[in-house]
Amino acid sequence: MTEIVSENDAERREYWAAQMELGYEFVERLLEFPVNECNEGFASIREAVEASDVEVLFSDSKIAGDLDRVFFMRESLIDDVLAIGRDMNDRGWVLKIEDGFRSLEMQGTLVRKPVVFDSILQKCLWESGGEIPSVEFVFRRAIVMVANIPKIGTHMSGSAIDISVFQRDGNEVWRGGPYLDVSERTPMRSPFISESELQNRLQITEVMESHGFMHFPYEFWHYNKGDAGTHILTDNPEPAGYGPVNWDSETNMVTSVADPMSPLNPLDVIESEIAAAMKRLR
Repeated sequence: MTEIVSENDAERREYWAAQMELGYEFVERLLEFPVNECNEGFASIREAVEASDVEVLFSDSKIAGDLDRVFFMRESLIDDVLAIGRDMNDRGWVLKIEDGFRSLEMQGTLVRKPVVFDSILQKCLWESGGEIPSVEFVFRRAIVMVANIPKIGTHMSGSAIDISVFQRDGNEVWRGGPYLDVSERTPMRSPFISESELQNRLQITEVMESHGFMHFPYEFWHYNKGDAGTHILTDNPEPAGYGPVNWDSETNMVTSVADPMSPLNPLDVIESEIAAAMKRLR
């Protein structure tokens, strides 16, 4: 029995490592992809839902413990979200918006949150067989798992939502793990979930993509539209209209991030976070 568990664990580690490397290759494409920011403003998803006949749920939790969620996104995407919610209602489902826009400050803080960073480091330790990974290795994984660079983080473009889906009776349409589960089950087509769980993921994705919201292959809950990621996934070579922005909620003005390629948490910060996380783990 021990040998079988060991082989299975090795298989899971191999799969996880391969997916993370594929994710990093995708990140490299995102970094290179052209963006012509359209400067479109934001609108409230919650207010649009309240003004409609569509039943949609919203997360009432904080991000990583104490950050308020911002249920806003680019104005022209709101009708698509309502259409998605209506289609799901017709199937007997209720869309739940888990997260929307994140500012650079929110995203950078999220990476450093102990509950988030500890999970990143624990996966790195698991992947390396218990050996303490290099700073560069953790940095590489953090870029994929938590978007540590503005250019690659579509939440920072106001063009992404994280979602869950529920049945009318309140039971979740189970996708093999909860929202924000970070494991070998996280990639959309993970072989470590059941066939019914995979079908739930694919059916939800079919609804999302029918309205132009493409899935991020390495997180089963994340969908985005109109940004570099969507253009890459749909083989659209034209510059994307949405890039990372600073949003003034008072004036609804957006301005492009001055240095979208600069890490939110550079190597020296990641090194400090590793030391702090190792103390917590001990």
